Amino acid sequence: MTGISKVTKRQLGSSDLKCAPVGLGCMSLSGAYGAADDEENVKFVRYAIDQGIDFLDSSDMYGWGHNEEVLARALADGYRDKVVLASKFGQVQLEGGGMGVNGRPEYVPEACDASLKRLGVDVIDLYFQHRVDQDVPIEDTVGAMAKLIDAGKVRAIGICEAKPETIRRAHATHPLAAVQSEYSLLYRDEAEQIRAATSELGISFVAYSPLGRGLLTDDFINAETVAEDDPHYRHPRFSQGNFQQNRELALRVAEFAVQKKCSPPQLALAWLLGQGDDVVAIPGTKRASRFDENVAAMGVSLSADELAAISAAVPVGAAAGTRYPDAQMKKVFVDSAAN
Repeated sequence: MTGISKVTKRQLGSSDLKCAPVGLGCMSLSGAYGAADDEENVKFVRYAIDQGIDFLDSSDMYGWGHNEEVLARALADGYRDKVVLASKFGQVQLEGGGMGVNGRPEYVPEACDASLKRLGVDVIDLYFQHRVDQDVPIEDTVGAMAKLIDAGKVRAIGICEAKPETIRRAHATHPLAAVQSEYSLLYRDEAEQIRAATSELGISFVAYSPLGRGLLTDDFINAETVAEDDPHYRHPRFSQGNFQQNRELALRVAEFAVQKKCSPPQLALAWLLGQGDDVVAIPGTKRASRFDENVAAMGVSLSADELAAISAAVPVGAAAGTRYPDAQMKKVFVDSAAN
C-alpha cells in the first residue's frame, strides 16, 4: 500500500460516500487514446486499488458498455467493496450514426439496469447523468434518478456538464452528491462558474481531464508538435497554433514544478486539490507509472500564495481552442429544458 490510505478522505456532498482526493478516470481502458488490452487493464485496475485508490469513474458510453464489463472483471474476487464505483448514463448512439442525449425519465431505470448487469454489481455508488438533455426538464430526469436510490440500485446521484441554474434545479429535486465537469489549470472558466454554485449548495466537484487531456504532462510539454494520427489531435486545443500557445502555458506550470521538486502533472493536480476539500480529481490512465505519478500529487502541498501565483501565471481564458470539437461543445455546460 502507498500513502493513499493515510490521506484524509473527502466526503461527496451530503452523501455517506467518501474517497481519496485523487481517483481514477477509466475512459482510456476502452481505447479512447489508443488500443486497450483487457487483461492488462484488469490487472492495472486491481493494482490501483491495491495501492489504495478508492474512486473509479466509468460510463455506459465508454466503449458502449465495454468499460463497465472490464471493471466487472477487475472488481470480482473481493475488490468491489474497496471502492466508490461511479458510472453514467444519457449519451446514446443514434440510428445512422452520431450520438445523442436521452434524459427521459422512462429511460433512466433502463440504463441503470443495463449498467448494473454489465458491472456485475447490485448497486452503483454514484450515478451521473452524463450529459444534460436540453429537451427534458432536469426535474424529470433527476426525479427518475431519485427513484433508483429508493429502489436500492444507486446510493447517490450527480449530473455532468450542467450550468449553475440547472444544477440548482436538479439539487432542489433531490440532493446531488457531486457535479462532474472538466476542470484544470488550463480550462477553468466554466468550471469555476459551476463551483460557485456547487460550493454554495454543498455539492462536491468531480474534475475530469485535470491534466488538460495530457497537455500538462511531460508527453506534450516536451513535444514540439502533435502528430495528426495522435488521438489527441482531434481536440482543438492540440491542433497546430493552439497547441503551441497551450504548450507555452504548460511550460509555466513546469517552472513551478521545478521549484516544488515535483513533476508538472503533480503540480497541476496539487493546484486543483488546493482549490478546496470539495474537489476530487479523476485523471485517466492505464499505465502504472502514470498512476503512481498522479497519486503522489496528494503529497504536494501548496500555500495560498503559491496557489495564487500559479493561477496568475495561467490566467482564466488563456488557453487556446475549445474543449471539444463544435458538435460536442453544444452538449457541454448547458441548461435543461424549462420545467
